[in-house]
Amino acid sequence: MADQPGDKPFESVEEVINRFGEHGYIADRRLATTVYLQSRLDKPLLLEGPAGVGKTELAKTLAEATGRKLLRLQCYEGQDESKALYEWDYGKQLLYTQMLRDKIGEVIADAPDLSTAIDRIGAQDSLFFSDRFLAARPLLEAIRGDEPAVLLVDEVDRADEALEAVLLECLAEFQVSVPEVGTYTATTPPYVVLTSNNTRDLSAALKRRCLHLFLDYPDHDRELEIVRSKNTGLPENLAEQLVSVVRQLRALKLRKAPSISETIDWARTLAVLGADELGSDVLAETVNVVVKYERDLHQALDVIGHMADPNREIPHQLPAHGHGHGHGHGHGHDHDHDEVDGREVRAAKDAPGRHDDSYYGAPGSSDSGRRATGGQGHRSFSSATRRKS
Repeated sequence: MADQPGDKPFESVEEVINRFGEHGYIADRRLATTVYLQSRLDKPLLLEGPAGVGKTELAKTLAEATGRKLLRLQCYEGQDESKALYEWDYGKQLLYTQMLRDKIGEVIADAPDLSTAIDRIGAQDSLFFSDRFLAARPLLEAIRGDEPAVLLVDEVDRADEALEAVLLECLAEFQVSVPEVGTYTATTPPYVVLTSNNTRDLSAALKRRCLHLFLDYPDHDRELEIVRSKNTGLPENLAEQLVSVVRQLRALKLRKAPSISETIDWARTLAVLGADELGSDVLAETVNVVVKYERDLHQALDVIGHMADPNREIPHQLPAHGHGHGHGHGHGHDHDHDEVDGREVRAAKDAPGRHDDSYYGAPGSSDSGRRATGGQGHRSFSSATRRKS
């Protein structure tokens, strides 16, 4: 297949690594090999793994590195095929109906009989279901578009199974059928990247049509390399310590483990604050950047002091909630009033079984507490108010 304008295919696995690196994406050889095969075999690529390991970013970088147009279909529950494939432009059709009504006299002016006049009017119907009135959505746009594209089907596991069936024709044949018009077939097949956070199992039919790659959290050295590449402003020695802290947090049974992008956000946060060391104080005050659930915050504060300094004890009291009260509840203090302890109430809300255990990384699930492996993988925060025990 001849190269199209704006399309810069890869010539080798090493070229994938180099060109991705030029665009700020650190790819290991396994990932680069899969991307190279995708470009050579014209096969869709299914990326599975926890949120925040670079699946969506890979598709964006693929478009930048190859000079292709990026088309994104963001999946969600209840999504129907009209949002993925095409819709008819009813407003435009109505406008043309008004024009036809104004011109109807001219169309049938010389008709010899009623039957001929009806045939002439009926012949105009086909105009209303043609390319002129077809509003293409991402899937159809990727197939019939004039320029090479990267089609990102993001979080396909959030869509209903019915949408998977719609995807099968597109992924297998790179074509889309429009009953009123016909079948569109891609002249230049798009690079298709599907991402999944494993909130549900995808069908075997969908997986069979795709190359598959599981992206996990990167190992220490690769994550440090990623942080370095983003020019966060954090000194090298502190960046290395921070990556170690994040990896230890991921080893906890958190509802949502810190993502790579959140590691970068934390590094930038510490750089903005001018941190010159990663003591337990500064880590506890900024851990909200990577820990987003209160139950997870309890665990993080309990161990974060030992991460920074194994010989140092720190309080693990959560910030007092501002509801007009001037007090908070710490650990180990006796209370001589009968007011309900807010900590106990919150703990009850986080009791096992309250949340659906099917989410990725749920406590007790097969993926909970996952330790980082060798795979590739303007937040706001509130200071953690702590008191001495």
